[in-house]
Amino acid sequence: MQCVILAAGEGTRLRPLTNNRPKQLVTVLDKPLIDYIVEALPSAVDELIIVIGYLGDQIKEYCGTEFHGRRVTYVRQEKPEGTAKALWLCKDLVRGRFMFMFGDDIHGKEDIARAMSYTRSLLVSSVENPEKFGIVVRNPDGTLGMMIEKPEHAPSNCASTGAMVLDDNIFKFTPTTPVKGEYYLTEVIERYAKEFPIAVVEQNRWIPIGYPEDVDKAEEILTPDLGIRAGVFAKA
Repeated sequence: MQCVILAAGEGTRLRPLTNNRPKQLVTVLDKPLIDYIVEALPSAVDELIIVIGYLGDQIKEYCGTEFHGRRVTYVRQEKPEGTAKALWLCKDLVRGRFMFMFGDDIHGKEDIARAMSYTRSLLVSSVENPEKFGIVVRNPDGTLGMMIEKPEHAPSNCASTGAMVLDDNIFKFTPTTPVKGEYYLTEVIERYAKEFPIAVVEQNRWIPIGYPEDVDKAEEILTPDLGIRAGVFAKA
């Protein structure tokens, strides 16, 4: 099984930590974020497709052609045209069912495993500031009903954490609605889910790394002598 990891962004909110390195190589407890992301994947994932852009050669040098025992293919996103366009660059490489993740969050391994137990799924977590996230509204049967990107008046506080199990049917739903020149995956997922139901799965551990202070918060959670605690930090 494949996992597509988006790692092309400049990480401007993480500056100065990303002045000279991509955000995937920012370290938490002396370990780059990309290690945490890949280590959370189950053994069924044997191939990584990493979309690179800003300082992407550093990621290629660090991960190489095999990373944590998984073969790696790189795709370069030359223009910052959004998450949907980044995924579409992988269209000819993706085969069947695949994992999709953003390259700047830490997820619990058990949560990823539960997501993988569904044919298609979307991991979510409750947040205090839903206007900062892609917000999810469930259907009565627990599947995805709507996704709204950074709503001014949020219909719920249930946010997508960016980890999903999808399949190549998603490429039937071409991105059509740019927002300030970028095509977000949110509107594509919503259309896709109407024909191919997506289970909404709540996760116990999600540590987004959006700002420098989030690194300190993540280290507090992950430091062994403090104990491993489930935690969620909203991107301020």
